[in-house]
Amino acid sequence: MVLASIVAGSAAGAVPAAAAPAVTAVPNHVNVPVPANERVTLPNGLRLVLVPRHDIPLVAFNLLLRGGAMLDPPGRDGTAALAADLLTHGAGSRDAYAYADAVEGSGGNIDAAAHAEFIQVQGQFLAHDSRLMLELLGEAVLHPCFEADEFEKLRERRIEELKAAKDSSPQALLGSYGRAMLFAGHPYGRTVGGSETSLARLTRADVTGFYAAQTGADRAILVIAGDFDPAQVRRDVTAVFGGWKRAAAPLAPLLPAARVHGRRLLLVDSPGSAQTYFWIANVGVPRHYDLRPALNIANLAFGGSFGSMLNRELRLKAGLTYDASSRFTRGAVAGEFAISSFTQTDNTARALELALATLGKLKHDGLDGAATDSARNYLLGQYPLAFETPFDWAVALGDLDFYDLPESYVGHFGSDLVATDAASVHAVIDAAFPSPDDLDIVLIGDAAKIREAIAKFGAVVTMPLSAPDFSPPADTAR
Repeated sequence: MVLASIVAGSAAGAVPAAAAPAVTAVPNHVNVPVPANERVTLPNGLRLVLVPRHDIPLVAFNLLLRGGAMLDPPGRDGTAALAADLLTHGAGSRDAYAYADAVEGSGGNIDAAAHAEFIQVQGQFLAHDSRLMLELLGEAVLHPCFEADEFEKLRERRIEELKAAKDSSPQALLGSYGRAMLFAGHPYGRTVGGSETSLARLTRADVTGFYAAQTGADRAILVIAGDFDPAQVRRDVTAVFGGWKRAAAPLAPLLPAARVHGRRLLLVDSPGSAQTYFWIANVGVPRHYDLRPALNIANLAFGGSFGSMLNRELRLKAGLTYDASSRFTRGAVAGEFAISSFTQTDNTARALELALATLGKLKHDGLDGAATDSARNYLLGQYPLAFETPFDWAVALGDLDFYDLPESYVGHFGSDLVATDAASVHAVIDAAFPSPDDLDIVLIGDAAKIREAIAKFGAVVTMPLSAPDFSPPADTAR
């Protein structure tokens, strides 16, 4: 999602005074005008946001159901993900084939997926099919079939995809191993898609019971954007969703996770691997972060672009990798700040050392004025591109409503970038970026060849890539 990548951020260290941009007035043209919208709460608690735009004959929707994978029962990771998958595999009186035919036959699309904090159902239809769109959405959300055959097929497919990833693209699993270690005991540590073990023990009853207990109108946000008559769509939404009951119980608050201190290394053994993939992380900052523009500037300069510090040091200068990057994952509470890259097996220790040294350089020296201005200008140019279509606005306003953010979060971001000074960037680098001495490090590689070389970075715990779970051995606990 472009919005998520641009609207997430990072940065900092001892910044020279010369790095401060000469800002006297903030030009309005750098901002993105938020389209007129209407917000309605139905009696059952469903929050409806209407964004009429008549430039193209399309209507898009974005439905967010609070909860998601953080509510997966213990040992049942992947429950919310399977429930989300099944929403569009048979609903109402339509089996999986009939439902797909109804959607695709109209030229529309509906997709559903689980995330850490919500289940999301999104789609887009031609404007003259907006009533059909709501009918199909209502069937998926209110009357999913959860067909036994579809459940078994999707569950087995997920298990096989995990096994295949271990053989062909283990780097795709780095975050699952990393979050299981960094957020052990916290909802963010659960694997959204599940593990081989958790998926194998899931039953259809687990999924249907989860969905019945954890969804309801008062947990739903529905954003509709595009070419429609607001009064008619309000009536149609009420007709489809007005009878939806509230969830059985209120959501418990999501508490923040503590940052880690010291270093731990988890080595996931992949015998014979020609490369080592690594992930370096600590707890970062939440979506509600006062210095977001400075965060974006700093992370883009450090690890968010081809010309970033990380890529320059590891790829362009040292030739150790084809890509090195960093990002902040920010939710209702702080997710992770993570650096990720890969290198040839024999260069593992050198690449890891250089990545840590580059983080240390950022913390010590900060960013110079040229790097700050380059990142700012790039963001100013790219940010508006995330808000061009009705679907973009359905996603953006759903994000604002879910996290209780003001419209200025989107609309004033450009002027906030222009107004960001060196002191703010310095503060972000100092507070949001972790020290290179306080990190969890996950490596997937040939343990026999790299274990001794990486021991200098901290205590190493090893687990096999073939293990059916992502959670590290118990002795990684602090």
